Amino acid sequence: MDRAALVTGAASGIGRAIAERLERDGARVLAVDLEPDQSGPGEPFAADLTTREGNHAAVAAALERFGRLDTLIPNAGFQHVAPVAEFPEDRWDAMVALLLTSPFLLARAAWPALAESGDGRIVAVASVHGLVASPFKSAYVSAKHGVIGLVKTLALEGAEAGIRATAVCPSYVRTPLVEAQIASQAEAHGMPEERVLEEVILAPQAIKELLEPADVADVVAFLLGPGGRAFTGSAVTFDSGWTAR
Repeated sequence: MDRAALVTGAASGIGRAIAERLERDGARVLAVDLEPDQSGPGEPFAADLTTREGNHAAVAAALERFGRLDTLIPNAGFQHVAPVAEFPEDRWDAMVALLLTSPFLLARAAWPALAESGDGRIVAVASVHGLVASPFKSAYVSAKHGVIGLVKTLALEGAEAGIRATAVCPSYVRTPLVEAQIASQAEAHGMPEERVLEEVILAPQAIKELLEPADVADVVAFLLGPGGRAFTGSAVTFDSGWTAR
């Protein structure tokens, strides 16, 4: 895979697994994070993606280092669990900025390079929460629904330029983000932490298992390969049976 890629949220979890997989497949990777891991995978780059400047700088750094940009993987995110009536307004602003506005800004800045590539690919890491809702996650659910709408628009506008855009929608993945939710979910639902995983987090799924970050990386790698050429404008769902209900 002779490609240059930009992956956000690359210091841990899903982003790190994707960066590792792309690098292993031969791509050059700019690994963007607020606090990047200097030991890899990929070439670390620090950026605050809740700002316009941070997004512009990330794309500029990829072009400066690689001379091209073929692949864009907007993945960075965080979670906040609270009822709507108590949801902090600043957390809403920050989550929408990182989960929805950042993918738009990155795509906008990278658009000329992706078109020049001749096979530009955007794979946004959405979530099953881009398709369904859960209580106490108003900002996350709203932003992820928005990402799927954004991807559809990018696909339609990018078709003539050879740019394909998809969103991946996994169910819960074993990441620091998910593990950090257990205490806040316990408080929101009024139950002990030891019951949260089975009775709240995995309850909607037919298969009561967490996915692993490498599972998401495998799907992203497929979408970036020859087999992914027909995928654009779609939400690629691997949700352990969640939306089958």
